[in-house]
Amino acid sequence: MATGDVTGGESAAVAEERDWSEMTPVCLAEAFSRLGLEDVWRGAMACCRAWRDAAASRPALFAALDLEPAFASVGADAAEWWKPAFQRRVDAMLRSASSLAAGELREVRVRHCSDDALAFAAERSPKLSILSIRSSPSVSDRSMFIVASSCHMLTELDISYCHEVSYKSLEMIGQNCRNLNVLKRNIFNWLDSSEHVGIVPDDYLRDCPQDGDREAIAISKFMQNLKHLVIRFSKLSVVGLNAISGGCKELEVLDLYGCANLTLRGIQQATSNMKNLKELEKPNFYIPRSSFHMGRYGHWQLYDERFQTNVFQI
Repeated sequence: MATGDVTGGESAAVAEERDWSEMTPVCLAEAFSRLGLEDVWRGAMACCRAWRDAAASRPALFAALDLEPAFASVGADAAEWWKPAFQRRVDAMLRSASSLAAGELREVRVRHCSDDALAFAAERSPKLSILSIRSSPSVSDRSMFIVASSCHMLTELDISYCHEVSYKSLEMIGQNCRNLNVLKRNIFNWLDSSEHVGIVPDDYLRDCPQDGDREAIAISKFMQNLKHLVIRFSKLSVVGLNAISGGCKELEVLDLYGCANLTLRGIQQATSNMKNLKELEKPNFYIPRSSFHMGRYGHWQLYDERFQTNVFQI
């Protein structure tokens, strides 16, 4: 019995002393495929050259770059995210992921990326189907045109809070990405921007897109297969909404929250012919100040920007 105990102890010790560096690249890559995004980037890729090479040998590991959980874990926007240094960090990850994926990148969910990094990724990602680049102030029509010409398999696009992206990009995306069925094009709350003050640069807040109707018309003409459209706080009028209802017959979800230039009557008339519509988020014409952290001012203002619009028009 004593001999058996000793033998068993020696076997356990040998098992504990196995050297992971002796694992073959194939075995390492298989192990890495069971890791999450953060573990791959901060663990396997950062450990040593052998592990990095093993991970790089399997492009499927980098088929998705989803940073949204990391952003969501913070719980709110952060001023640091709007600085060039943070943009460079996001760009580095986007460039690396698109290179390592070797044409297999299918999903990108980032924020605060640059025009150049997005163009770089798009040119190398013909299979990209989901692209979310919300709050990317440096992204413009230039890189979006490259997305349109390179990523024809796109099915979902989120360009919320990207002020340099115009209706021209919507036209190009619609013409080239025929499978697009989800579009999110929110802008900041222009009725009361107090929740963003001190976080988002003031000049960027003031420079929100003004051509809501032109964007709506582009959507209606070139994105007629859309099923899910979110355009919160868009400045479109009933003209733009009528265009959408006439051109996007397949819409099942339409989110118009905060679209203060619309009226309830106009919305009812425009959506009455949208037979496939299942969910309609109407503008909240009486938006509570508490929803936008008005308490930070410490008092009620007699005159408010909202009274300069037709927000209460019925």
